[in-house]
Amino acid sequence: MKKLVLILLLIAVQKSYAQILTSKILNQLRNGKNGEIIQLPGFINQDFKKIEFAKVVLPGPQFVISDDPEYIRLPEAIVAREIVQPGSVRLYVYNVNAVKEPKKMPRKVTAVIKNLGSAPLHLRMLKYSSQKPSNNYFLMGKQGLNDYFSSAGSQKIFKVSPGETVAIDKALEQNVVMFDELVHGLYEFVVDQPAEIAVLQTSPETPGPRAYAIIKEIVPYGHKNAGRGLFGVSNYQISGKNLIKTDEAATQLVIADGVDDPWVVGRDGISGVEAKLAGNYGVMYNVELKWKSTNGKGLALVTWNSRTDNKWCSGMANAILVKKENTKDEIVTIPVSQLTTRGAPEGVLVQVFRPDPNKEIQTLRFTYSPPGASCLPTPLIFIPIDL
Repeated sequence: MKKLVLILLLIAVQKSYAQILTSKILNQLRNGKNGEIIQLPGFINQDFKKIEFAKVVLPGPQFVISDDPEYIRLPEAIVAREIVQPGSVRLYVYNVNAVKEPKKMPRKVTAVIKNLGSAPLHLRMLKYSSQKPSNNYFLMGKQGLNDYFSSAGSQKIFKVSPGETVAIDKALEQNVVMFDELVHGLYEFVVDQPAEIAVLQTSPETPGPRAYAIIKEIVPYGHKNAGRGLFGVSNYQISGKNLIKTDEAATQLVIADGVDDPWVVGRDGISGVEAKLAGNYGVMYNVELKWKSTNGKGLALVTWNSRTDNKWCSGMANAILVKKENTKDEIVTIPVSQLTTRGAPEGVLVQVFRPDPNKEIQTLRFTYSPPGASCLPTPLIFIPIDL
């Protein structure tokens, strides 16, 4: 019995010791810049206590994603097709030119919209993020979210006649996509008529609307990549169930893991079967957590690549929108000084939240979206620090 007690005490001491921050780590947290890689040996890869959270589906756009197949192996093919109703729409295009037969060739991957209504359709872009084709997938995922968060939309309205098909993004129409290059676009727009949205691959010289009218090949849903289809969930509100206290140990928020936060479910418009969005890529998480400072302590938010156990997960890159009360919101590029962060002992400092001396309970807010091309989850660790 005494031996058991000693073992339990030893375990408790080890856990307590593991939470201790060295002066070197504390200095990095205090003095680091947002988005900067910091070294956290012996600390970052702990099994931190998880923050319990409540998740609410927020009103948001109809969500269409094209990422199954991710790699388009046919020279001419439709890879996604969905019908949307009047209202707002979010479209995420994530496809690669993977044509090898009869030979590798330049292609175009584009998105089109067809007016299914009996009156003219009016389209206005609310958010626009479109990157040039590249085989640097990490950069595309990171830059895509950065551009999405910074987009102010457009007041320009496009008019589409009944039965007419037009390209959604002129940049996609002009891009030439070489073998193994990723086409990446994240759009949010509003329409006032029912419409059909499609993503396709064709030759660079063929206009997308014309290709859509003549292409007969439709690639079946493969259930191998993130997913494709129409999803009813596009925005979440995440709220902590308990107060974070700076006199307690570091904790972590783990979302988009497929366990505590399941994948959203929708429908594939081509096959009619249920679709799961593995990774919840393109879903926006509006996070709001309450915290309390003791003795003027702050709260450092750090993230990291926790998936180096997988050979495909050598790096992680992201962008997070940190909400500010009295100043402009800040987009934090993760990491800011290089393409990706690797694994432990590397972490990335997102933000140090400082307490308002006039408030007993503090509130921190940020918008997170699972980063394209990176493996999940990307834990969000909250570390109490002396300022």
